[in-house]
Amino acid sequence: MPRTTPPVHLRPFAGAEYATTLQAMRDFTRDRTADTTDEIWLVEHPPVFTLGLAAKPEHLLAPGAIPVVATERGGQVTYHGPGQVLAYLMLDLQRRGLKVRDLVCRLEGAVIDLLQTRGVRAVRRPGAPGVYLGDADGRPGAKIAALGIKVSRGCCYHGVALNVAMDLEPFNRINPCGYPGLAVTDLRSLVGDLDIAAVAADFGQHLVDSLGSA
Repeated sequence: MPRTTPPVHLRPFAGAEYATTLQAMRDFTRDRTADTTDEIWLVEHPPVFTLGLAAKPEHLLAPGAIPVVATERGGQVTYHGPGQVLAYLMLDLQRRGLKVRDLVCRLEGAVIDLLQTRGVRAVRRPGAPGVYLGDADGRPGAKIAALGIKVSRGCCYHGVALNVAMDLEPFNRINPCGYPGLAVTDLRSLVGDLDIAAVAADFGQHLVDSLGSA
């Protein structure tokens, strides 16, 4: 018999402190069982810099009063703040038959598809997970979405951050994702004013649809 793809529960978009959300992800992943439903949490955070396992101190240039939190996700340093949609994925990868590389590809694809519906061309950048604006020749430019995952006992948490309508200045205080001088943009800069909650809902559905074919 063909394998049935497990459902994914999508939590509505909401604001939350980063530290509280981080601990909730850890608790969810620690306590989940073989029967636990996979979830996607759509969240917006107050300003915070987060460090991945590969983060180097020299990439945190001038954080100022913005808190800095070390995490167990992959990757370097990034910024989260108002106007950014975080999609945290609590998935049983083994149950879904997904490898990490497959998951990353699906997450990037969901962002690219979402941006395409808004008239924005976006691409991947080989060797640098995330989503970037694409020029006329398909070459990657400014980064618009960052990605970082942690896998524990075959289950993942953390996820992908999409810049929707942000104050982008804090990205100048770091080397985003460990790349000095990397340009960072948001969707508002490309298409004008928009409803962040509506974008978050669309983003969540694109992610569910992408994972539904696992």
